[in-house]
Amino acid sequence: QVQLVESGGGLVQAGGSLGLSCAPSRSIFSFRGLGWYRQAPGKQRELVATISKVGEAKLVESVKGRFTIFRDYAKNTVHLQMNILKPEDTAVYYCVADDVGGSQYWGQGTQVTVSS
Repeated sequence: QVQLVESGGGLVQAGGSLGLSCAPSRSIFSFRGLGWYRQAPGKQRELVATISKVGEAKLVESVKGRFTIFRDYAKNTVHLQMNILKPEDTAVYYCVADDVGGSQYWGQGTQVTVSS
């Protein structure tokens, strides 16, 4: 079973920045892809950003120009850098790993709260 340990959530004012980190219990290059979902209260879970095995990054339209997803090879981690945060970014953020065999693994979630 793969474990994903997230860190970096918190409270920030609108316009501020936060960085999320996710440390899988296996090499980040062993997965077909890695990504971040978020779920706000009363809303459906939303895919925010993904990065493929070969490094192709994709972002949902609402965060383009503000968020960046990247991998740290030395630390074996995947990150979501969030800038110019808005109150509507408030959610629990989950790290997700897609295995080549089709399995999907989820982190425990980390709360991001953006105050107006």
